[in-house]
This record gives sequence, C-alpha cells and structure tokens, in this order.
Amino acid sequence: MYKTFYSLASTPFSKELKPSEAFTSPTYQGALNSLDYLKKSRGIGLLIGDPGAGKTFTLRSFKEALNPSLYHVIYFPLSTGGVMDFYRGLAYGLGEDPKFRKVDLFRQIQNGTERMFRERKVTPVFILDEMHMAKDAFLQDLAILFNFQMDSSNPFILILAGLPHLKTRLALNNNKPLTQRIIMKYQFQPLSNEDVSSYITHHLKVAGANMPIFTDAALEAIALRSQGWPRVINKLTVNCLLFGSQLKKNQIDEEIVQLAIEDGEF
Repeated sequence: MYKTFYSLASTPFSKELKPSEAFTSPTYQGALNSLDYLKKSRGIGLLIGDPGAGKTFTLRSFKEALNPSLYHVIYFPLSTGGVMDFYRGLAYGLGEDPKFRKVDLFRQIQNGTERMFRERKVTPVFILDEMHMAKDAFLQDLAILFNFQMDSSNPFILILAGLPHLKTRLALNNNKPLTQRIIMKYQFQPLSNEDVSSYITHHLKVAGANMPIFTDAALEAIALRSQGWPRVINKLTVNCLLFGSQLKKNQIDEEIVQLAIEDGEF
C-alpha cells in the first residue's frame, strides 16, 4: 500500500538488500575493514554489537565478497542444536562424515581444516554466530580446537560474533587461552543523528524514491527514538510509511513519527 502511495519501486529496508546497495556508515565500513584485516592475517576475530546493530548483514557482506575458489565458509549460529551438534556441523561443513565421540570430532575438524588449506589451497572460514550463548566450557574447547601445530599456524579464519557481554565473558581468567589468541576485535557503534538521516534517505532512494518523503524534523525524531540502531530505524521508518500512506500524507512529519512510535511501542 505505502509503496504505491510513495511511488516506490521496491520495499525499503528489506532483509534482501544486496551488500552493494548498503549504506556505508563509518561503523559498517569499520567492521568490513577489520574483517578484511582478519582475512589477510588469518586467525581468530571477534565481532560484537547490540541487537539490531548490523552484525549479520555485515557478515553476509563479508561472505559474499570472498572468492569461493579461495575461501570455504561454514556458518553456524549457536542457537542451532547442542554443542555436539555444533562440532558435527563443523565436521560436515568441511566435507567429513562426522564421528560420534568428541575427541574424534576434534581430530576430524583439525585434519579437515589442514587438508583444505594445505592440499586444496582453500582457507576455511568459520563464522560462529550468537556466541554470547556459549558456555565457558565451550569457549575453552575452541582454544584447543583451533590450536594448530602448537599454535604456530593459522590455516583458518574464525569469526566469533555475539552481543556485547560476550566481550566481558572473554575477559574472565578461565577464557584467557582463547582471548589471547584473538587478533581482531570490533564493536559496532550506533549511527550518529546525521548518519541516521543519510541512512534513511539512502535506503529510500534505493527503493526508488525520487523526492524527499520525511521532513528534517521527522528524521531527527526517528534518530532520537532509535538511538541509532539500524533494526529499530528500519521498523520505525516502515511504520511511519504505513501511517503516512493511510493518512494520505505526502510528507511524513513529527506527528506521523509519534503515531508510529506509539503503535509499535518503540
């Protein structure tokens, strides 16, 4: 309904947005630069941010930019199954027929990683998402699992992604063996008020908008309410478009933003 009213060719703020169409905010570009450093150096990296900060989209952008003939990506969110399912998933992702015992799985993962890197000349890229849910025993396992040739070789890229309290947990003494091996750490920051305005304008242009839809005051109100977090900006802005089209408002003002906030309980 709102697409027709505002003459939009596609749905703005869609999850299907291509990385090439993304708004390159300083925090998004900083994350990509950090991941590029990790790609060149190989080893373990940490990517953290609040819910809706853009972690998953950034990881997808990074993945899609990798040459599939040189990198093999294995993505695993920790919420999927138990710990043993996770180890089996890694083994399966490396092309192995997963064993049943933990010690055999560890050997499979390490051997499979080495073969892929040494023989096939392909770097395995392990992306472990939602790592804030990991138990300490699991974090300690990772320090062992990704220790190759007495820590003298890194035939892999391992990205640990999660919410900010993952960083606090990694600082605990019992997790130091893993923390000390992390060579890249990046934490997402919220968009500035100016960037929120540019972010919304950019995404509306990508969707086909050929004229300003939001007033400056409306953009400021969205920036204030969202506190600069992309997921909240997306939901609130779409809610504004719905209200604006229903009320036949050619331009969305502060009043429409307030209605959208109250309706969505943002």
